[in-house]
Amino acid sequence: MSNKERLFDLDSVKAVVTGGAGVIPGAQAEALLEAGAEVCLWGRGTGHPVQEAVDRLADSCDAAGRVYGVTVDTGDEAAVERALDETLAQMGPPTVLINGVGGNRTKAAFPETDVALFEQVLVMNVMAGLVIPTKIFSRYWIENKLKASIINIASMASYIPLSGVSAYGAAKAAVMNLTLANAREFAGHGIRVNGIAPGFFIGHQNRALLIKDENTGELTDRGTAIIEHTPFGRFGDVTEIKGTTVYLASDKASGFVTGVTIPIDGGYLTYNV
Repeated sequence: MSNKERLFDLDSVKAVVTGGAGVIPGAQAEALLEAGAEVCLWGRGTGHPVQEAVDRLADSCDAAGRVYGVTVDTGDEAAVERALDETLAQMGPPTVLINGVGGNRTKAAFPETDVALFEQVLVMNVMAGLVIPTKIFSRYWIENKLKASIINIASMASYIPLSGVSAYGAAKAAVMNLTLANAREFAGHGIRVNGIAPGFFIGHQNRALLIKDENTGELTDRGTAIIEHTPFGRFGDVTEIKGTTVYLASDKASGFVTGVTIPIDGGYLTYNV
C-alpha cells in the first residue's frame, strides 16, 4: 500500500452520520464508505427514510454489510443512548461521528420573528445537531479510552449573518464556537473535533429558495446574489465535500488537526473578510 493510500484508507474506521439521509451528510457517508469505512446512518425516518438511504448507499458503494441504519431523534437524549447501543450491536464501537442534523424552518425580518420557530431552529441545529450526540459519544469514548474524531457541520452563516435567517445564523455560529470549545476540552482524551462549513449547495431545504425554474435553471434573486459573490461562479456539488470529510476522519491524515472549521465555499467568504 502506498503512503497516499495509507493516509486516506479508512478500512478500520466505523462511523456514525446523523441526518444521514440528507444531501450533504449522505455524500459524507458515501465518501467514508468509498474509503473503506463501515457507516451507520442515523435519521428520524420522516421525509427521507433511513432505510432507503442505506439501500441506496449499499448499492452505489458496493457496501452491503458495511452500511447500517438507525431511526432516532437526536434531540432526545434517551433515544440517542439507545441508538448508540443499537449501533454497537450492529457494527461495534464507532470512532467517527459526523453531526449532520440541521436545517432552517423560518425566514423573516427580525421584528417579525416567530419565537417558537426560532427556538425550533436552535434546538435542531445546536441540541439535536451537536450537543446531545456529542455528549453521549464523547462520554462513551472517554469511558472506554477510545481515540475518535467528530466532524460538525457549520455554515457560511457561522461567519457572517445572512439576511432573514437569524435563527439559523445564531445556531450555526454556536456550532463553530462549540467546535472550538469541545476540541480544547477533549484533546487530552485523543478526541479531535473539527468542522466543515459548506458554501451554497442545492439540498432538499434550500432548492426553492435558490432556483426559480428547474427546467431553465433560472435562479431566484437570492440565488443570483450568491453566485455573484462566489468567485467560482456556481453552486457547489456535494461530491466536493467528500475529500475534506475523509481527511478529517483519517487519524493518519489529520491526527494533529483539531478545532478548525474548513470552508468549502468556492471562495464565498473572500467577499466578506
